[in-house]
Amino acid sequence: MPCTPPGANEIVVATLLRPEGATGVQSHVRDILESGRRLGRQVELVTPFDARSPLLAPVFGMRQLLRPLSRPTAVWWYRRWHAHYLEAALRKHLRQGGGRRTIYAQCPVSAEVALRARTTERVALVVHFNVSQADEWADKGEIRAGGRLHAAIHRQEERVIPAVDGLVFVSAFMRDAVRSRLPQLTSVPTVVAPNFVRAAAPRGAVPERDIVTLGSLEPRKNHGYLLEVLAAAARRGHRFTLTVVGDGPDRAALQRRAGSLGIGDLVDFAGFSDDPRVQLRRHRVYCHTARMESFGIALIEAMAEGLPVVAAAVGGIPEIVRPGVNGEVWPLDDAEAAAEVLVRLLRDPARIAALGQAAREDVQSRFSDAEVAPRLLTFLDSLDQEGTRA
Repeated sequence: MPCTPPGANEIVVATLLRPEGATGVQSHVRDILESGRRLGRQVELVTPFDARSPLLAPVFGMRQLLRPLSRPTAVWWYRRWHAHYLEAALRKHLRQGGGRRTIYAQCPVSAEVALRARTTERVALVVHFNVSQADEWADKGEIRAGGRLHAAIHRQEERVIPAVDGLVFVSAFMRDAVRSRLPQLTSVPTVVAPNFVRAAAPRGAVPERDIVTLGSLEPRKNHGYLLEVLAAAARRGHRFTLTVVGDGPDRAALQRRAGSLGIGDLVDFAGFSDDPRVQLRRHRVYCHTARMESFGIALIEAMAEGLPVVAAAVGGIPEIVRPGVNGEVWPLDDAEAAAEVLVRLLRDPARIAALGQAAREDVQSRFSDAEVAPRLLTFLDSLDQEGTRA
């Protein structure tokens, strides 16, 4: 086990999620665990699944029975019981003793658990969510915007976020958006530390396909619009291939939509991949059509593999994509105009190569584990234990 250097804390990563999975949160957790340990740090993961209770599986499974009856009730159940078992696991871990610790919470629910469970530990929260988890649940159609649970989640965030000892924002956009919503956060120590990835060696193989996109197949990722852009390009005589890496509730509808647009033969719905960077290497360009991203870790994964990125200038994406330097931007409300951006890029191999090289260099200088992880760990260590807030 790595030995924590003098003056440094053990980092306890607290999350409701399993470490395996395709979400940005899960990618961040894996990256901080791997990078911290490579740097000789003691970084431990605690999840609800570490509670080892015989009741855990049936309690968690109840959510699937509740969802057809009431989606908001299923969301409430998920949050309530994942928090319960995370708290049990976290208290057990903290009782084991040891030196100084910082609990690095991955969402407001896990931060609230950490604030209850801690004794002398500091609690830092990383803000992955897009402004509020309430809005994310509403965007997925799981709760009603303005409903009771939506309001309750907002209240919980307004109570918990200002109470932590430090805040990590994955983009300046998210820092400004959350501070605008919660002005009292100006007194909480903060750092902007973007998501990070490991650098990759230049590709040797010739790409097999044209376009790739990563992400869960759900409404907010807006994959249907990407299909419309592909169809618009096909109508101009450019039948580009697309690989969609990821899974989710919209998969069947998207497959039908691709067929109705006449591009079913061009689109490969590849499903979930536990190593999406293998898929990225097979393609020429990465395209993204999400309506909002707090940061967009999939974009820097693509850039690390030397792919130029085409995305909209929304959320934290302008902090990643520099038009004409490491990628291009396109509109999300005009498929014909977006198709023009795509056709112009894919017809210019030299430009793809130049943008891709700049993208790889950008990751190495701004978004690599070697660049960001030490800065994040230094911030977590800097949270003064004397200043732990009650």
